[in-house]
Amino acid sequence: MKRIALIALGVGLLAGTASAQAPNDAITTPVLALPANLREMASVVKWKPDQTYDVLKMGTNGLVCYDRSGFPLQAPFSLECTAMANLPRVAQNMKAEALGDKMKSEAMLAEMEKNGTRVKPAYGSVWYHLNGPDKAQARAHMTIALPGATAQSTGLPDKRINDTMGHATGDKFLVAASIWALGVTSRI
Repeated sequence: MKRIALIALGVGLLAGTASAQAPNDAITTPVLALPANLREMASVVKWKPDQTYDVLKMGTNGLVCYDRSGFPLQAPFSLECTAMANLPRVAQNMKAEALGDKMKSEAMLAEMEKNGTRVKPAYGSVWYHLNGPDKAQARAHMTIALPGATAQSTGLPDKRINDTMGHATGDKFLVAASIWALGVTSRI
């Protein structure tokens, strides 16, 4: 009888250990937007419909990731990571996007900029995106926030430069110069 109880206890402990070590998609999926060497130390949050969030994993590198798949105005597969300091700005973005209409969302954000209530992104912070119709077709995009930057202050062009055939000659340029600086897109 003791032997059966010990075997049952051992099997129970092994099963508990196996399930505790199984990957948690709610944590492992959002960090895919980051370079591999940053994933393990990143925080992960889950956004709620009221633009607040629950912390699923607290990290140590100052970056936070979240899954935006299925959110209004987002691609079916949509992951984003940025600096923890940018979460109030993300909440504003999500509030505007919750309107479900791109023009209304952009108008709401423009009004916030105009009346001074728009939260500025942390200077020099990176926004990592992985978006697409599904995971297999997702494209990575990285933006570095430089509020107040200009072509003169950074030395970066303020628009994409095309060659004589109309092809972009570079993928690094200021995007909305007063808010964002460097946009880089690639396929993974």
